[in-house]
Amino acid sequence: MKKAILALEDGTLFHGISFGSEKESLGEVCFNTSMTGYQEILTDPSYRGQIITMTYPHIGNYGVNDLDVESDRVQVSGFVVRELSPRKSSWRAVESLDDYLKRYEVPGISGIDTRALTKHLRTHGAMRGVITTEKISDLAAVDKAKSFSYVGRDFVQEVTCKQSYLWDPEGQLSRKWSLVQGTRPLNAPVPTGEDYRVPLPPVKYKITAYDFGIKYNILRRLRQHGFQVKVVPAKTPAAEVLKDNPDAVFLSNGPGDPEALTYAHDIVKDLLGKKPIFGICLGHQITSCALGGRTFKLKFGHRGGNQPVKDLVTGRVNITSQNHGFSVDPDSLPSKEVKVTQINLNDQTCEGITHLKYPLFTVQYHPEASPGPHDTTYFFEQFGKMIETGKPLL
Repeated sequence: MKKAILALEDGTLFHGISFGSEKESLGEVCFNTSMTGYQEILTDPSYRGQIITMTYPHIGNYGVNDLDVESDRVQVSGFVVRELSPRKSSWRAVESLDDYLKRYEVPGISGIDTRALTKHLRTHGAMRGVITTEKISDLAAVDKAKSFSYVGRDFVQEVTCKQSYLWDPEGQLSRKWSLVQGTRPLNAPVPTGEDYRVPLPPVKYKITAYDFGIKYNILRRLRQHGFQVKVVPAKTPAAEVLKDNPDAVFLSNGPGDPEALTYAHDIVKDLLGKKPIFGICLGHQITSCALGGRTFKLKFGHRGGNQPVKDLVTGRVNITSQNHGFSVDPDSLPSKEVKVTQINLNDQTCEGITHLKYPLFTVQYHPEASPGPHDTTYFFEQFGKMIETGKPLL
């Protein structure tokens, strides 16, 4: 085992043990409060450019597998844990977390006080950092942390698809995921080969999804709710999408500063009123900017599976999974056209909007979240109903 250092831009240092790749890595150091789902976190494109700290102390105990992924690779810049499990214990595991990070050349550091790190970030805010195994001075490590730039950088172009494609046209990936997630009886044998007979609904709507860093589970959920999804790169002109005449447009999650994505703002402006629109996370922020709103950087962000959100229309409170470092300023939105429909009960920030004239709604969090919670999966049904009526939800 090799010694490693996590250095923050304010001079704070944590000494631990390296795992995964020994490659040096820079990023914005954040924390996630989820107790499980580390593989989904590692592969979520919204974490591009970030070093993620898990607050749950014991990580890696169930290994990794081929299904619990949100993209085609590990996306985080680095991974910080209190204790790395020395063994994997799950019938689904195909690889250890250590080997998984080595394969994708992503460094990890274990054996540090993640409670102290999390409290530091909560007090002083998310900040730039570096994980390194090099034998350098503390001052040199801090200087490296300061060299990283996050705000204003277009990370979307690092994670968006290069060309358009039709998601899972045969439904095999959606069937496989449904089966593994619990639709198979507990005492049934584990299927092999093509033995995935979980029924999928017939296609009711054909939509186009903008890939700003889209999670696989959003695509799975859409297919499971009767949507056929064509995925297009982030800079695809609105005119090109409208030429296909989809039933609706979906705007995905993704990484980085939403105000830097002016090309995406222009695309949404060109689509507004021409097709029903549903946006999640970065899609929510981009839509808000296109409508004339502004965003601001949160002190330490919302990252975890336990964020309480109140629906201001129904009064219902949902527990949600979130992953974002920016938020929409509700006072900047045109109040005669847009209604804030949901707020975060921890800090009262905007968690969802609905347009009062056009069929458009967005949410800041992840209704598709895997491994959960699943309180708000009904939004995919609402998307379908909005397409059918062609009218705003309110």
